[in-house]
Amino acid sequence: MKMKSHILWIAWIGLSLVMFGFLGSTAPARAAGPVVVGVLQWEKFAYAPMMKNAFEMARKAVNDAGGIQGRPLVLVYADDQGERTPGEKAVESLVYLEKAVMLVGGYGSSNTLYTARVAERLDRPFLVCTAADDRITQREQINVYRLNPPAGEYTKGLQAFLTERVSPRTMAIVYENSPYGTGGAMNMMWFCRENDIAIKAIQPYFKDGARSDYLQRILTPIQKDPPDVLFMSSYLKDAVLLVTNISELNIKTIRCGGAGGFTHNDFPRQTDNASEYLLTATLWAPSSDDFQAKDFYQRFFKRHGKKPDYHAVEAYSAMIVAATALKKSTSLEPSAIRTAIDSINIKTPFGLVQFKDYGPFQRQNVSQTPVLQIINNNYETVWPEKLKTAEFINPHLQ
Repeated sequence: MKMKSHILWIAWIGLSLVMFGFLGSTAPARAAGPVVVGVLQWEKFAYAPMMKNAFEMARKAVNDAGGIQGRPLVLVYADDQGERTPGEKAVESLVYLEKAVMLVGGYGSSNTLYTARVAERLDRPFLVCTAADDRITQREQINVYRLNPPAGEYTKGLQAFLTERVSPRTMAIVYENSPYGTGGAMNMMWFCRENDIAIKAIQPYFKDGARSDYLQRILTPIQKDPPDVLFMSSYLKDAVLLVTNISELNIKTIRCGGAGGFTHNDFPRQTDNASEYLLTATLWAPSSDDFQAKDFYQRFFKRHGKKPDYHAVEAYSAMIVAATALKKSTSLEPSAIRTAIDSINIKTPFGLVQFKDYGPFQRQNVSQTPVLQIINNNYETVWPEKLKTAEFINPHLQ
């Protein structure tokens, strides 16, 4: 009888401990409550509204498909203001206050260098989807991954196109003095050197003080001795001013943009036909042969009434990649999430996503960079052949 009472006493204690949470539950910890992903955004960034719409489309798609192992995906946004201190505080807020298990976003290149450093210090996986500074994935930071190509690779498609279709003998380069602008300009300088293209002018400008009269002074020497190709690396506001001034100065050259502001759907309209026949690198062009890309394009346009560019598809695809990793992860601990991200190999509207180490880069996705041309105020893909929607028009022959 004493033995039986003793066994019952032990059983009662064990049941009480389980009921009050003193013993580990046999049910997985991921069985209840939302999974929070923090989104670092810059609210004044020209593409922020488009990207937020894309993030939310991805969140809805994930939750409609069952969430993260039955738990809803919740996105919490923090404005990094494009500055170091607010950016660092934004990361800390998402991790400490919002309990984000990982981070997605990163717009401004210079600021993302700092936010990535804080994510590394706080041990939170951070999937960058837009910031382009080469150095972001050149540092030994095990938590930092990038979906979009680094700035040094933005112009690869444009360079191949120029070699095959234009064969320029001279070039001038105008760029904003940011990590993004400098990275694209440096890459184009090396391209010129390797292909015996004479550089007639290399002109950086201060993006914070860019005004029409300032940019016109920069362009006037180029007007006096026009190159075969004028390459520019800028965001939307400056891109509009540059192209408008080039038109007013009647500079006869093939104008090329290094993605950024030159791909914004408002760009042709804001330049009032001055951008006709301009070429630009881009990171994405929807193909009729690619179901996912075409489907995303149509759904975004139907829902928001605007055509998505590569910034939107980067945001959407990055969130799909993050959700896929969280589903695959054995837990929501940083090390487990990193292991899941390392194993990612999926097709998204942005293309195949797989993080690799190559050259100086670590945990970097590899993607193509098509070439667009503005024809009749619309973006048409002119390279590569498999994505082509129109034939290249040489402005010199018009």
